[in-house]
Amino acid sequence: MTPYGSFLFFIITAILLAPTVILGLNGKQFRTYNLFVTLIFLALIFSSNLRETYALIFFTIWQVLLIKGYIAYRKKANSGVVFCLAVILSLIPLLISKLSPYLFIQNLWGFLGISYLTFKGVQMIMETRDGLIKNQIPIVRLLYFILFFPTISSGPIDRYRRFEKDVNEDIPCERYKLFLYEGINNIFLGFLYKFIIGYSINHYIIVKLGLITHSAFQHHLFYMYAYSFYLFFDFAGYSAFAIGISYIMGVKTPENFNKPFISRNIKDFWNRWHMTLSFWFRDYVFMRFVYWIHKKKWIKNRQIISNSGYILLFLLMGFWHGLEIQYILYGIYHALLMVVYNSFEQVNKRRKWWPQNKFTHIVSVVITFHLICFGFYIFSGYFIHKGV
Repeated sequence: MTPYGSFLFFIITAILLAPTVILGLNGKQFRTYNLFVTLIFLALIFSSNLRETYALIFFTIWQVLLIKGYIAYRKKANSGVVFCLAVILSLIPLLISKLSPYLFIQNLWGFLGISYLTFKGVQMIMETRDGLIKNQIPIVRLLYFILFFPTISSGPIDRYRRFEKDVNEDIPCERYKLFLYEGINNIFLGFLYKFIIGYSINHYIIVKLGLITHSAFQHHLFYMYAYSFYLFFDFAGYSAFAIGISYIMGVKTPENFNKPFISRNIKDFWNRWHMTLSFWFRDYVFMRFVYWIHKKKWIKNRQIISNSGYILLFLLMGFWHGLEIQYILYGIYHALLMVVYNSFEQVNKRRKWWPQNKFTHIVSVVITFHLICFGFYIFSGYFIHKGV
């Protein structure tokens, strides 16, 4: 069963979470029951594919051993070599899964949501290195965080310390009513985004582009804008479902989108689009790379360091999506946009070429919107399949 892929999923969700709602409205705790619900959903999601089930079990055991082992090690020592080894070992199942199709070998380790579960494991190892996670974590709590079913397939990506705070917190009945309201509101928003607007864009525009457009240029142009909006509403709808169900379960899973099409520049866009993923790459790739280069003093120019970090960041993000040419080009495209904007921003601070006022703000939003849509056009690979 695919999460959020059919109305049957929501019917089962409503039935299974009814006791959670009843307990919450009566001011009682529902942690133990929610663990039970998570196990049921994992069984429903993965029961149709035994290979994925075994891969998930192996992956979970692997990550738990690495995380608990590194926490125990970090109390005694802090070797950079051991830290890097722990991160690499945490990434290995994901790397094998991603590379298997291109190496023409059977993908035995991949399963639905492996990327997002890996991000959780890696961030816990990194935060342990930073001293933010100091004590051993009960194995049930660790498993609940890694396998939290509302976000298992495509995020949003939560952080352990934030998740732990929510799970540990007692929720009075009056406060749970607010959680329930936010949860239901997000679920209905998800239906609007994914099953009404997203479906309509795909069914009435994208599928019928051949009837709507009259030239190759017009065809690709219409597709670029239609696909951009479809991608947003489909993915934002999924995220709204995950956030809504999380709230009903007493967990305030972070937002993933914040009106990305009104971004005033490309940096602003990545602070609004798929925020939990972009913040993850920012915190655990970009910031660490910049700090490392500063520490080693290999490059002294801060702008060159930040531009190098952007190139690394978006190339990795492109390769993470896959080794197909459109994903690599998408990463290169956004790396180029970030480098150009970063350089422009530094010069503009000194020379004031682009003043801050309502007119320039509107122009910036319009320009950024078109740049973003062209990036999604690259990401779609439509120009490869249909030809330019």
